[in-house]
Amino acid sequence: MATLAKQPARTEPEPPLPEGVGPIVYSEAQIQRRVAGLARAIDADHPGRELVVIGVLTGTVIFVADLLRALSVPTVVDFLAISRFGPSRETHGAVRLIKDLETRITGRSVLLVENFVDTGFTLHYLLNTLRARQPESLRVCALLDRPQRRLIDVSLDYVGFEPSDDFLIGYGLHYRQQYRQLPYIAKLDVEELNHHAF
Repeated sequence: MATLAKQPARTEPEPPLPEGVGPIVYSEAQIQRRVAGLARAIDADHPGRELVVIGVLTGTVIFVADLLRALSVPTVVDFLAISRFGPSRETHGAVRLIKDLETRITGRSVLLVENFVDTGFTLHYLLNTLRARQPESLRVCALLDRPQRRLIDVSLDYVGFEPSDDFLIGYGLHYRQQYRQLPYIAKLDVEELNHHAF
């Protein structure tokens, strides 16, 4: 697995933060440096081979775009979308595929990109779905990983950061579909936000 980047001391000033947001956990500059490092590791593992990069909608769109620009190997990009139903997220409801790939992956090198892996249930489902299509290789790149929350064993090949259990938004992560566009990843005080909403 690609070595985790240690979080360097931030020297750049923090941008103005929306109400309830902050502090910043990973700055825009930190994220871009880490994405470049992940791309170098992925390039090294796939020399001269076309790579099918698969993102999971909607959270990975920004991460996938930045990763693609940093990669040197030839790439094809496609997206999956999933939905949970039944029990709540905390009780690990079933996962259902609601948008399938348009790209055939049999016999090809595949990179599955996730923005966040915690319990492992969703990733386990996706890996089983993709393995059934018999790719030549299947690796996983996750921007954020919380191995301390893992409830099912899944293997990650490339990991950006291992954050604490704080609620995070930005760079594709959302709260009620907001904050995805922020270029950094920050903590969100949900209680304070809800308090000011009333």
